Amino acid sequence: MKTLAAQVITPEDLLNHWQGHRALTRRVIEAFPEKDFFEFSIGGMRTFSKLTDELLAIAVPGLTGIVNKETKPFTEDSEKLIFKAQYLEKWDEATAIINEYWQKLSIEDFNETFNLFGQYEFPVIQNILYFIDNEVHHRGQGYVYLRALNIEPPFFWER
Repeated sequence: MKTLAAQVITPEDLLNHWQGHRALTRRVIEAFPEKDFFEFSIGGMRTFSKLTDELLAIAVPGLTGIVNKETKPFTEDSEKLIFKAQYLEKWDEATAIINEYWQKLSIEDFNETFNLFGQYEFPVIQNILYFIDNEVHHRGQGYVYLRALNIEPPFFWER
């Protein structure tokens, strides 16, 4: 018989938390001028379009892999997007897919070990927290870029 760890947050609350971060990241994408989204960087860091490529390559492929119990390698450059509007469209599509696949997770799944992208073998909950943490980290880079461009970024607490 398996025992479950004490629950601190419900799956629904965790999804709302994640989607709140995703909504804020979407507003950061929107705040960038088209040219700067693809070209501006500081100190050798990737452009915000490249960072967004990574976020898109992690969230849905990671979650669908978890739900389908399929370990596939990480692939970041599977689709070449050339307009910011395409990124926003892909972001919205990913948001809907996350909502759909989230419903397929059982409470027991969160404690199961999963080898994310064949690289990171941790409990599912840790993989999902990684998705969120990675997004917050890269969004912080976007905030630095926007401030360097003299653009006021969205308030971080408005999720």
